Amino acid sequence: MPELGLDHLNALEAELLKCCGSKSWARRISRERPFRTIEDLIKKSEDVWWSLETSDWLEAFRSHPKIGEREAVQLDEPETRKWSEQEQSGVDGASEQTRNSLAELNRKYEKKFGFIFIVCATGKTSEDMLSILQQRLGRSREEELRVAASEHAKITELRIIKLLNHEHNFNPHS
Repeated sequence: MPELGLDHLNALEAELLKCCGSKSWARRISRERPFRTIEDLIKKSEDVWWSLETSDWLEAFRSHPKIGEREAVQLDEPETRKWSEQEQSGVDGASEQTRNSLAELNRKYEKKFGFIFIVCATGKTSEDMLSILQQRLGRSREEELRVAASEHAKITELRIIKLLNHEHNFNPHS
């Protein structure tokens, strides 16, 4: 098997980082090759995700904008920004009252848990997300960390599919 050059490996990790936001996850997934199918890649992605440290999850969470906002602390890839906007499109038509409620509860959530509210927003309305946020505020930090990690795993799966369907030269078999 030919060895990968650092440039190729770094490019692969950068592509994978668009899907998750955790450098450890991207590095470990790139080492899991070859992938036989997209299902194999998704299964390995899940396995790696759940084996990571809390600090890796928190790093991934920081790569997302808050629900109702456009900018994340680490959201610098145009493609990732576009995906995030698509995922949160349910907020676009929200009333000012709903937007204000989301912003207020986002602040309460982050103060209580120490990380931003993560939800797989694809297909959800602003009212759906507001309701979910209200419900999740009642959990303990330990419970909520697991729920947020589960939601992030769903986002990562959707982004892997987007990445593979995008017109990039990304080939998980190379």
